[in-house]
Amino acid sequence: MAVRGLIQSVRLHPQKFSDLEEKICTPDQLRPKPDNSALVFGKYFTDHMLEVSWDSKRGWAKPVISPMHNLQLHPGAKVLHYAIELFEGMKAYRGEDGCLRLFRPDKNMARMLSTAKRSSLPTFDAEEMIKCVKRLIQIDKEWVPYSTTSSLYIRPTFIATDPSLGVASPNEALLYVLLCPVGPYFTSGFKPISLMADPQYVRSWPGGCGAMKMGANYAPTIYIQKQSELLGHQQVLWLYGADHQLTEVGTMNIFLFMLNENGERELVTPPLDGLILPGVTRLSLLELAREWKEFRVVERTITMAEVIQAHEEKRLLEIFGAGTACVVCPVSSISYQGREYNIPRSEPSLSQRFLKTMSDIHYGRVQHPWAVDI
Repeated sequence: MAVRGLIQSVRLHPQKFSDLEEKICTPDQLRPKPDNSALVFGKYFTDHMLEVSWDSKRGWAKPVISPMHNLQLHPGAKVLHYAIELFEGMKAYRGEDGCLRLFRPDKNMARMLSTAKRSSLPTFDAEEMIKCVKRLIQIDKEWVPYSTTSSLYIRPTFIATDPSLGVASPNEALLYVLLCPVGPYFTSGFKPISLMADPQYVRSWPGGCGAMKMGANYAPTIYIQKQSELLGHQQVLWLYGADHQLTEVGTMNIFLFMLNENGERELVTPPLDGLILPGVTRLSLLELAREWKEFRVVERTITMAEVIQAHEEKRLLEIFGAGTACVVCPVSSISYQGREYNIPRSEPSLSQRFLKTMSDIHYGRVQHPWAVDI
């Protein structure tokens, strides 16, 4: 796999997709495939995985596709002690025409490279990586569900593996990719969810890593998620600052559809100011909305006080989350400072329209440049 920006000796010996080695499963190594009705997020894995190792002296080794297996790590590996790690979330879809497609993989690779830089992990050639991922999917193509409500989740992961307890940039790393057939992220399907908004819990802060897709951002949120579930909610609405700014909802970006104070319809989402993840679905919804030219599209700070005011003045039309796992998820209510706010849903529903438009692209019902053939 090619590497950019590393030492000269590494640049002289790049590894590419053309160097890919394939070690295909024997018949007895093949795993049984689950029924589509049994698919839950991230539980089932396909027969093969992709691995590419790196070290600071030799650069990238040849990419290898091999049968799914456990990793062997030294107990002093940096990933286990200092969370030098990152991941991506992508999907492949089996279209109604039988073709397999990725959705905007270049955007995922760009975000992965940005997170790698922030994590002091080496960079790589995004185009070569996409080619390797495509080949992995081709080998395990029968794991892509024959369904327009399911898909193949793709988890590229990058970890520091050198056995050293020094707090320093890694000298060894492993980039690998797993595949999982998945159904809807929420078992309830496209049903609105309730949120707990508690300003004492903060997901990210200025100057931090909230805009990066690294595992260290997620572990501290799980306890808070459990607290919301104990109170009867499905997700957490993450707030920030003394004015209780909306940032994200669970692991999704958040959108509000509302009438502004001038009576104009407006789609609002928080800005990319370092507090939120630059979601690929977020970007896609914004680009679709701007292409439609039917209402204002605004990226700006929005506070709970503004949400409550719009709610009381009947100007709040709809709130929904957006992300790779669920695509679009409407919000039914928000619990905030001792009060429950029931969120309306516009008719026709904008979130439903977004979901249908995105699904049409994913499953090949319409031709679109965001859909990349495998």
